[in-house]
Amino acid sequence: MFISLLRSAADLLFMVLGLSTPQNFPPPLSAQAEREYFARVRAGDEEAREKLIEHNLRLVAHIVRKYYGSNRNSEDLVSIGSIGLIKAIDSFRTENGARFATYAAKCIQNEILMHFRAQKKLGCEVSINETIDTDRDGNPLTYIDIIAVEDTIADDIDRRLRTEHALRLVKTALDPRERQIIILRYGLGALPPRTQREVADELGISRSYVSRIEKAALEKLRARL
Repeated sequence: MFISLLRSAADLLFMVLGLSTPQNFPPPLSAQAEREYFARVRAGDEEAREKLIEHNLRLVAHIVRKYYGSNRNSEDLVSIGSIGLIKAIDSFRTENGARFATYAAKCIQNEILMHFRAQKKLGCEVSINETIDTDRDGNPLTYIDIIAVEDTIADDIDRRLRTEHALRLVKTALDPRERQIIILRYGLGALPPRTQREVADELGISRSYVSRIEKAALEKLRARL
């Protein structure tokens, strides 16, 4: 029932925006046009909000195709991802300096993740290492692969030993590759947090290799803490 409502809402959204099918998404906005539309949204301009939704629906479709291409309910995931996109538009602040596409992608992925969690909720506890799909290469895709960790480890460590001590451990307890991956994954310092796939692409290594190094590094930190 809930999914049917989501699909109907998405279909209505496409109709209101003049899109006959999700494949007819307009191209992304230029950086300047995007800033202007966000300024108008902050002033209460609903038409500008609709334009931002319209020109960023392509991002929702891209994420669903990239991470959930083999999922039989991809149309439902586009509907769910669209909700994440709208939340991103309503909460994004240009003055923070982040790129909207990066911010929106995390919101879209997290909205889809919450959908998967809701499906599992009545069954059993959800593990972040649980396989929920396969990627385009046929490799298993887990929750931890698709969600960017928004300062989770930094917050946990800060509550126990304060940030200075945690960062000192990262520098002294880990080898260079482990330290680099932990910094990228959890956004330590001035860097934004990255998913395992983003880290793998940046370093030119496989996602599974990033996962193994990250797991070993976290075990070292836990042992020292």
